[in-house]
Amino acid sequence: RHGCEGSLMMPHTLCRHHLQASLDVRFPLPFVVPVRTKKRFFVPPSTKIKAKMTASQDQEANTRAAGFVIRQEYMERSINIACTAGVFDPYIPPEGDARLSSLSREGLKQRTQQIKQGAASQLAIRKIKEHDPEFTAKSFAVKAQEIFVEAHDSLTQFNKEKLHSLVTERCYPEMVRGNRYKTLRWRFVESLEPPKVVHARCPDMVTKGNLYGQVTVRMHSRQTLAIYDRFGRLMMGSEEEPRDVLEYLVLERHLINPYGMWRLHGKIVPAWAPAKEPVVKTIMIPGPELKPGEEFEELNYEVPKPKAVQWHK
Repeated sequence: RHGCEGSLMMPHTLCRHHLQASLDVRFPLPFVVPVRTKKRFFVPPSTKIKAKMTASQDQEANTRAAGFVIRQEYMERSINIACTAGVFDPYIPPEGDARLSSLSREGLKQRTQQIKQGAASQLAIRKIKEHDPEFTAKSFAVKAQEIFVEAHDSLTQFNKEKLHSLVTERCYPEMVRGNRYKTLRWRFVESLEPPKVVHARCPDMVTKGNLYGQVTVRMHSRQTLAIYDRFGRLMMGSEEEPRDVLEYLVLERHLINPYGMWRLHGKIVPAWAPAKEPVVKTIMIPGPELKPGEEFEELNYEVPKPKAVQWHK
């Protein structure tokens, strides 16, 4: 028996005062559970790492020891089987080409060297004729010149669809790079010497039998080129003054593709070629000082035209 109220009514249970006292002993008030009051991150201690490691390996080992996993990065690069990534065994132009006479001593020496190096080109031409029976060195040189003229006309008119059909995927970005805010004026005047095939190679890629034909054509012609910036000011060249240009064009075709076409693939620049002159930067041309209420059009002021500069294509 307990001497509390209700003890006769509830002989086997504790009274209200004893129950509250027992709860206060077990769970002291106020009862607060600090669940979301702090953010706790478990970072395990780093293990011992070898001293002879590079900076990237050391950083990766420390990160793995701390419990973090770095996602592996895959270096993916798109490939194109319609053309190759460069020029195989590029033709080395003889120094003084188009300047030395073939009757001079140096000219005869260059001529003999070209005859010796022409054996590999003849073998490549035989392979090309197996897949392209209509291929001949004489007719192909004229065709290459036509492709060159059409490609540059498409470039000046910004005809992307036609340009893609005339140049390879490797040559296209090199031709259009930096021409977005410029105006090009190019014109083919005449051919000083008939174009001729000087070099031919027929390499295979990835697998044996996957042949690509690369033919180098020497072209000596007269052209005009003028480049204007986005404000219409002349940067280089001249539309009136033609220049003599000696170029070595490389054309390529995927031979095993029955629908393949000869397209412009690149250009060989000899080491002895003169360096290009710097492009004229856009500057502000000083004009007349206008009075209040005066218009520039009323003065009929003529903007001075810059002089033509020497350029090499």
